[in-house]
Amino acid sequence: MCDLLRINTDRGVMLNDGKSRFSINGKPILHFVGTSTFSEYTVIHVGCVAKINPLAPLDKVCVLSCGISTGLGSTLNVAKPKKGSTVAVFGLGAVGLAAAEGARIAGASRIIGVDLNPNRFESAKKFGVTEFVNPKDHNKPVQEVIAEMTNGGVDRSIECTGHVDAMISAFECVHDGWGVAVLVGVPHKDAVFKTSPMNLLSERTLKGSFFGNYKPRSDLPSVVEKYMNKELELEKFITHEVPFAEINKAFHLMLKGEGLRCIIRM
Repeated sequence: MCDLLRINTDRGVMLNDGKSRFSINGKPILHFVGTSTFSEYTVIHVGCVAKINPLAPLDKVCVLSCGISTGLGSTLNVAKPKKGSTVAVFGLGAVGLAAAEGARIAGASRIIGVDLNPNRFESAKKFGVTEFVNPKDHNKPVQEVIAEMTNGGVDRSIECTGHVDAMISAFECVHDGWGVAVLVGVPHKDAVFKTSPMNLLSERTLKGSFFGNYKPRSDLPSVVEKYMNKELELEKFITHEVPFAEINKAFHLMLKGEGLRCIIRM
């Protein structure tokens, strides 16, 4: 959450002199979110560089940059489910599946996946998801469905859709007394979170997470080591691979929800 480097997508220039390091035909090209990664070589602020195990294959660990680390860390670092606990994950895209993977690593006994797309259910089993709920299949709020399934609510929930209704459901489906809900998805800027104050007074906890509470420079190397030690499987997140010339195909796959992560070959 560094004040100096908090990524400002509008900045587009280096911090120390306010200028870009790229140009084409004398015209400057702006940097993107502090990294400028659609290039084989780049210049970035020293605070944005994480030094990792040189043996790590870059075409696998590149997916740790955002979504996978975010979901994994939101479970392991923020929700912190105990071994044998119940966890609900809202949204089974790449971030949600990484959150489920974190729950699997933590030893959760039940991992309930919630998604409107039934096509995602089968593949989610590979990430430790044990049960599925499609809110469309029920004529009552999904938080009530989950409370019934779990005798009062889950121990932990992680919300990975960015829809405010799912955020409210994720908070309201955790158990009184000890339940913890973690918000990961980024909502619409005008979204408002509404819930009864009784949900807080009954000792539920609501938390937010940014990049899974990992500090990129100091923590990402250890996440890479998890992969190198085979504790974390990254291959199953990589569903497609395209050359740079077909980058639009990668965006279509993402928008249609047909892929998790697509590797772009420069």
